[in-house]
Amino acid sequence: MAVRMIIASFFAALGQIGDPRFRRVLLLGIALTLALLVAFTTGLVWVVDALTADSIDAPVVGEITWLDDILSWGSVFLMLFLSIFLMVPVASAITSMFLDEVAQAVEDRHYPDLPPATPVPFGDAVRDTVNFLGVLIAANILAIIVYVILTFMFMPFLAPLVFWTLNGFLLGREYFTLAAMRRVGRERARNLRSQHSGTIFIAGFLMAVPLSVPLVNLMIPIIGAATFTHLFHRLQPEGPCDRTSRYRAG
Repeated sequence: MAVRMIIASFFAALGQIGDPRFRRVLLLGIALTLALLVAFTTGLVWVVDALTADSIDAPVVGEITWLDDILSWGSVFLMLFLSIFLMVPVASAITSMFLDEVAQAVEDRHYPDLPPATPVPFGDAVRDTVNFLGVLIAANILAIIVYVILTFMFMPFLAPLVFWTLNGFLLGREYFTLAAMRRVGRERARNLRSQHSGTIFIAGFLMAVPLSVPLVNLMIPIIGAATFTHLFHRLQPEGPCDRTSRYRAG
């Protein structure tokens, strides 16, 4: 039953992929993600340059003047390597800041009789995004360490499972909460998330699997946001009329 509901929600979201509001959020998310990664790389290189001496005296070799250049370029290549793993999590976090626009597009098309939602204040959205971004980056850096350990243990085939499970849990948790809190507030959204944790985890896991596919993975935050908006409405026990009345009363 839960899987059927998730699949129905996913295909409903997929059917709206051409919506201009979806496209706008996608382009914004990619642009801000690239800007953030470039800014972080620039900052890392600046810190390395500031902490590295222009030259050092080494026994036998003598004066070394190229060490700071090597460390600076090493920082750039390190960030390029990390961005392979962090691009999608960062894009997912950035997209969460614009979830309201995606959710509203879904509701305008599929749930037109609902009263206006209460948008999440921009300051709260930024704070939630920063918190979510920090958790995602920390979790995926930890996952990279796990990947390396699994590779040394000759079990690299388990690495995708770690990636899907970790990101599925985090994406499902965050996106469902953000979709629900527009309608029922933060506290009620958390309660609903706990009540339907199994369904939300399965949905998040299924959303995380395509994250392994290049280019397709950049669309997943948008499709995921739309899917969890549908899922939130489908998990409500009331009929459409009763639910609309409750939203208006609340």
